[in-house]
Amino acid sequence: MNNMTGNQFDSPDQGSLQINLTSDVNARPISDATIRISYTGIPDSTLEELTTNRSGQTETVELKAPPLEYSLTPDTEEQPYSEYTLQIDAPGYESISIAGVEILPTVKAIQNVAMKPVDIPHSSEEVFVIPAHTLYGTYPPKIPEAEVKPTNETGEIVLSRVVVPEYIVVHDGSPRDSTAKNYYVKYKDYIKNVASSEIYATWPADTIRANILAIMSFTLNRVYTEWYRNMGYDFTITSSTAFDHKWIPERNIYDTISPIVDELFTNYLSRPGVRQPILTQYCDGSQVQCPDWMTQWGSKALGDKGYSAIEILRYYYGDDLYINTAESISGIPSSWPGYNLERGSTGSKVRQMQEELNVIAGAYPALPKINADGIYGPATEAAVRKFQSVFGLPTTGIVDYPTWYKISEIYVGVSRIAELN
Repeated sequence: MNNMTGNQFDSPDQGSLQINLTSDVNARPISDATIRISYTGIPDSTLEELTTNRSGQTETVELKAPPLEYSLTPDTEEQPYSEYTLQIDAPGYESISIAGVEILPTVKAIQNVAMKPVDIPHSSEEVFVIPAHTLYGTYPPKIPEAEVKPTNETGEIVLSRVVVPEYIVVHDGSPRDSTAKNYYVKYKDYIKNVASSEIYATWPADTIRANILAIMSFTLNRVYTEWYRNMGYDFTITSSTAFDHKWIPERNIYDTISPIVDELFTNYLSRPGVRQPILTQYCDGSQVQCPDWMTQWGSKALGDKGYSAIEILRYYYGDDLYINTAESISGIPSSWPGYNLERGSTGSKVRQMQEELNVIAGAYPALPKINADGIYGPATEAAVRKFQSVFGLPTTGIVDYPTWYKISEIYVGVSRIAELN
């Protein structure tokens, strides 16, 4: 995968990259790891060498990227992103090499890696090669399906209500490929990965929202109807573009995509009188045409014209499409209270949030411990700001919807193993 001809050396634009490392055993940050960054295809020429801090994070570094217009128009043959290779080494953990990290101009790429502990230093290394982005490479087009699936009303086949799962099982290949590996992936991480694989992070925010809503609705349809399990398979969804969406192990995501998923992750698309999420199929609209579905490049053009996310979706799927919210979220201690927690707030929800932040602070020493007294004072606000800065959220000091669920997510990750031990 050597894409050094042309745009990576003489590109006028820049993107950026930050790497976040955690242990896949206890979800705790890995400090003092070394990451060497090189151009993919020239692994022996190190461009940057970074070290993780006590939150398991590197500084954000600027990297060369192709001109912005390459990712904003469908008729260019130029690759719109640069590709870099990461060599990641940490004492006590299996080394990891990731080739093909995609850097787009003007946005920040985020590389999250969960590392495996090893007993013998440098005993083995995992190597991942990220394939071409679906809008640039050539992939099988989606095989059309009905957007609403027949269901057995006895409840033996489908769930009784729409639930956002904590994890989904991704089969990394076509359904009948028995050699393909199954991955257990957190639902939000899956959506962020797919969106980063199937649209460009440089697109308008409402175009990104529309595509994320389509990806989530499609995915929740697979979950709700237990589509593959009813065929005898032991997975939720595949990484084949012919059947589902492109998901890529260890691919990077982007700072324009991640917060939108955090904002929308309980939503899906509905039609009146239909209980299940709509199987919102789409195509790129450039290499492949699909008259009855949304096209990704078409959604980008509508976003450029100022269309909102729901206006973009209704343009393609009809005016009777609307955004719904799942009744339940798996794997969280309790639901968002329905209002922001901020300076001056009091009560049991504040206390719960404070207690969860203190547990997280046990794993992330950059976070201060606070008094869990149910009163949202200056110390709690400062702790929330620090949490938001570490986990890539706007540093408002206010526990809004995305912050509440990010606190819940990290709390569950670092406390679950602690409870087992």
